[in-house]
Amino acid sequence: MQPKLRARLQAIIDALERGLVERRQSVRLCLLCALAGEHTLLVGPPGTAKSELARRLHTVFRDARYFERLLTRFSVPEELFGPLSIAALEQDRYERHTDGFLPDASIAFIDEVFKANSAILNALLTLLNEREFDNGAGRQHCPLISAVGATNEVPEDEVGEAFFDRFLVRLPVAAVSAASFGALLLVGSGREWAPPAPGLALDENDRSALARDAAAVEVSAALIAVLAELRQHFAAEQLYVSDRRWVKIVWLLRVAAATEGRSAVALWDLLLLPWLTAPDAKRQAAVADWLAARLGVREAYSPERLTRIVEAFEAQLDAELSANDLDYDESGRLNFSAAELAERVGDSKQGAAAPRMTYTRRRRYGETHIGARVGQIDAVLLRIADYAREIARHQDGLAAYRAQCLWLDDSLTERAAAVLTATAAAVASLAERTRSARAGFVGLPRLPVDNGVVPEPVAQELLVET
Repeated sequence: MQPKLRARLQAIIDALERGLVERRQSVRLCLLCALAGEHTLLVGPPGTAKSELARRLHTVFRDARYFERLLTRFSVPEELFGPLSIAALEQDRYERHTDGFLPDASIAFIDEVFKANSAILNALLTLLNEREFDNGAGRQHCPLISAVGATNEVPEDEVGEAFFDRFLVRLPVAAVSAASFGALLLVGSGREWAPPAPGLALDENDRSALARDAAAVEVSAALIAVLAELRQHFAAEQLYVSDRRWVKIVWLLRVAAATEGRSAVALWDLLLLPWLTAPDAKRQAAVADWLAARLGVREAYSPERLTRIVEAFEAQLDAELSANDLDYDESGRLNFSAAELAERVGDSKQGAAAPRMTYTRRRRYGETHIGARVGQIDAVLLRIADYAREIARHQDGLAAYRAQCLWLDDSLTERAAAVLTATAAAVASLAERTRSARAGFVGLPRLPVDNGVVPEPVAQELLVET
């Protein structure tokens, strides 16, 4: 990572957040999205600081040209792309003067973006994705770093959906909560806000260096496996995420890692995914729930799965402790002790029924049987111990991540930390139950001579490594 870039970004974030109430996460995601060269869509009612976010974002980039426009159903292409060139028309060329308009902008804010007609939206598709504008017979390169769109609602027509997919980050923006209403009234109009100091602004060299650092960031196989699992989850939930979006998501995660000086994308960077995958607040909350329950918790060793394994051993121990057995001598005859036989003969003399071959007692087990049970349960204990250490490593890693993370609100990482803490406690409890079951197997009544019988394994299908 470039020296001091992270400190600069932290100072920029502090400046951008100043005077905004309950917009901490929105500010950070807008900036991260811009650093990745992608676009943000703010979805929410009027008067929720959507345009203020875009105007502040513009101040982050040195010499950046800003363009802002409110669209209506009556908007015409000239409002966004510039007027036709009279001189070009005189030479039979259909070209526009784009200076000062969207094709010439570095940061753009387009309010009520979905109210534009299909002609405007189709032109915007190319401009946002390829950074090119069809101007006359040729294509004009556009210096656009990031566009911020705003809308009250997202239409469900084909053109609207294609345009919606161009915004990598979708941020629901709600009115300030009742708890923060007083703070909102005290911050003033925001006109007194001061942009980041000029020395903090990022130039083209900063962005190019960040892009080189991000390209070198590693994406591990384990992280790709989580993304693949999430993709399957989306398919089951009938939530479509395009291949193009998945590629851009990984690029943004690399940028996030590079800004914090990391050589690899962290597992916890995936907590950014709700805003990058799901289209609305409800489904983003569902993705957040899935991630909070999944990150750092391996399905093969989840508390629920481990509980089934431990319960299988406990049930087997109960069965073996309560099992009765006929006691035969070496000749195959039922073996009674002298006292037992005298008692039964006495009962017979007093008119009781003659002794029958129904005498049973607690089953006894050979050393081979007990050794096999203990060996199997020791293997489970080793796996539980390994998993407990893995969870502890995740807890340490998350604590370190939270200490230097620029992009995630504390509430999100706190939720993940709480899940890890609860998982660690559940695994510790299961380890204690497993040790208790082991002691029970060690204490099984023994045969005087080992019979060499090896028992069937307990819960074999549950112990397969996955």
